[in-house]
Amino acid sequence: MRILKVLTLLVVLLTVATLATAAGQVLLNAAGATFPYPMYSKWFDVYRQSHPNVQINYQSIGSGGGIRQLIDKTVDFGASDGPMNDEQLKQSTVPILHFPTVLGADVPSYNLPGVSAELNFTPEALVGIFLGKITKWNDPAIASANPGVKLPADDLVVVHRSDGSGTTYIWTDYLSKISPEWQTKVGKATSVNWPVGLGGKGNEGVASLVQQTPDSVGYIELIYAVQNKIAYGRVKNSSGAFVKADLASVSAAAAAAAKSMPDDFRVSITNPDGKAAYPVASFTWLLIPSKFVDAAKRDAVKDFLKWMLTDGQKYCEGLSYAKLPNEVVAKELKAIEKIQ
Repeated sequence: MRILKVLTLLVVLLTVATLATAAGQVLLNAAGATFPYPMYSKWFDVYRQSHPNVQINYQSIGSGGGIRQLIDKTVDFGASDGPMNDEQLKQSTVPILHFPTVLGADVPSYNLPGVSAELNFTPEALVGIFLGKITKWNDPAIASANPGVKLPADDLVVVHRSDGSGTTYIWTDYLSKISPEWQTKVGKATSVNWPVGLGGKGNEGVASLVQQTPDSVGYIELIYAVQNKIAYGRVKNSSGAFVKADLASVSAAAAAAAKSMPDDFRVSITNPDGKAAYPVASFTWLLIPSKFVDAAKRDAVKDFLKWMLTDGQKYCEGLSYAKLPNEVVAKELKAIEKIQ
């Protein structure tokens, strides 16, 4: 009888301890952009190691899906490579705050058997390719920018995103800036009616299609090209220089924007001025509700944002993302106080 009482007491104590532990746990669900997924995956893992009571589950489903789930309140926060537009912001029952996290770049990736040279792409060539007007690899619009490179007469196979995507928003934002025809016929959005091409889901899907399809060309986030060892070309910027996407050229693209960042952080930095600037670069954002019903979740989100903007930035360059400019970090740290 005495042993039974002791065992019963132990079970009660263990139950109380388990409940106390569980009570201190905070689970945050998020979804959105694939563009920064390698960075976010690293951050959430490292943050959890020093904050074992906070778990962040992130679904890499594309910016469009992240925005929808945020508006529908099926996630605690979202992520997008294109800022929410005014109409989307109106659909939310609470104001949504934009927090830039890192800088990345869209690159024209390609699979061209027999060609080992790193190709140059002019803005005109990229517009022509994705409008379906340039259909051969040896078209003069491509060949003239690549003297000495023996380009085949093969048909181009265009690859684009099939899902709502911030990577697409960045790419089409750039094409819209450099081409009135693109702006009129296709425009910029996370999802557009593509004139030509095959669709792949996520940066992962486009990268895979390019790898598997000879003579293909597509647009993917820089880290996906680097990690998958997919060839990608230089792009001619507004100063007339052919620039390869890397940490320095992406940071150069953000330099001007950092000095005039709007209070809501919704800004486009494609096709910037500057000889060293890569022209298809962008901030990517976490989309955070300004009000939380659950105080524990609110505090966890605020603490993570502060960590991400300070200690977290040191992990960026190892994954081919550019760190945020100091001016932007300072402004964001103040904006965190808007979360209630």
